[in-house]
Amino acid sequence: MYAIIEACGKQYKVAEGDTVFFEKLDTEEGKKITFDNVVLVSDGDKIQIGSPYVKGVKVEGKVISHGKGKKIIVFKMKAKKNYRRTQGHRQPYTKIEITSIKTGAEKAATTKTTEAKVEKTETAKKPAAEKKTTTTAKKADTTKKPATATKKAETATKEVAK
Repeated sequence: MYAIIEACGKQYKVAEGDTVFFEKLDTEEGKKITFDNVVLVSDGDKIQIGSPYVKGVKVEGKVISHGKGKKIIVFKMKAKKNYRRTQGHRQPYTKIEITSIKTGAEKAATTKTTEAKVEKTETAKKPAAEKKTTTTAKKADTTKKPATATKKAETATKEVAK
């Protein structure tokens, strides 16, 4: 089984147990990471192609390490002008081991088993009597004077004070 996932602006073909080098991701070493943007999933004869992504399929992986790639030399030169510039670059990466490819069918099977377990525990723990509580809301006093009336009152008190 393999899948093509979209991450960091690129597409990667991954299978369970593969070690893949991605662009630098902001995830700590040892943490799990989930890729939801799965473009294609192949399980032997059965192939699912998404438009743009396959629904219900996730690829899970574990971050192994972060690092930098090999150094490359960037050399700029203009002939007959005595212009030469040398610069180096090391691209950062994240090394991820793919642990599983989960399809919608596998996900549904696991949720059914967990739902069955939950139902068994709920039937075993029936409460003796449930109390119903009712609350009544108090009406707030909403009688406010219009804004114009208060302004007129203020101006009238100012004129009297003069």
